[in-house]
Amino acid sequence: MSSFSKLDFLNHFVLSPAAQYPTATQQPAKTLAGKANSLRHAGVLIGLVERPNGLHVIFTRRADHLRHHPGEVSFPGGRYEHDDASLSDTAQREAREEIGVPIEDIDVIGQLPPLVTVSQFCVTPIVAFIPCDYTPRIDPNEVAEVFEVPAQHIFHPSSLGSYTFTIRNQAHQVFGMTYNHHLIWGVTAQIIHALQQQLALPEHR
Repeated sequence: MSSFSKLDFLNHFVLSPAAQYPTATQQPAKTLAGKANSLRHAGVLIGLVERPNGLHVIFTRRADHLRHHPGEVSFPGGRYEHDDASLSDTAQREAREEIGVPIEDIDVIGQLPPLVTVSQFCVTPIVAFIPCDYTPRIDPNEVAEVFEVPAQHIFHPSSLGSYTFTIRNQAHQVFGMTYNHHLIWGVTAQIIHALQQQLALPEHR
């Protein structure tokens, strides 16, 4: 497949059952989360932009001065606030604050199951289309860079690697992929893996 269009995505995403996260990525997180009083909730936005050469996915690189996960690649998003009506609102608000996409320009089409992380967050990925003429306005307090990756790279299983290791008799699975000089791993790569499973595209392009 040389490109991946908006229609391709809708045909696969809307008609497929929601994918689940592998046990080896979730069990360690759930074990830690079970020791906390409650999970903190967050929403992230999987922003899809249609370009002449196909669909692209929006990513950010977190600011280097941040205390948590500095310099890592992520989807726009953040912690749920009491003024948010839902986690979808959280993801859209954060996209506006971090990269300047107006909420009225965000066309939400669905979401993935919540993902529990070892940092005791419960992250809900929201899937939405963003207009191709959006102009990023970065909040330098949060974001160092905004970039896009072609969907045919992100959504095909051949682009994503995984490594499983054992600590204290418990399996841990970590996913990761590269694009140009960027390394995409951790929670972001777990979300990508789940979306790949739901889209169920062929293994080889």
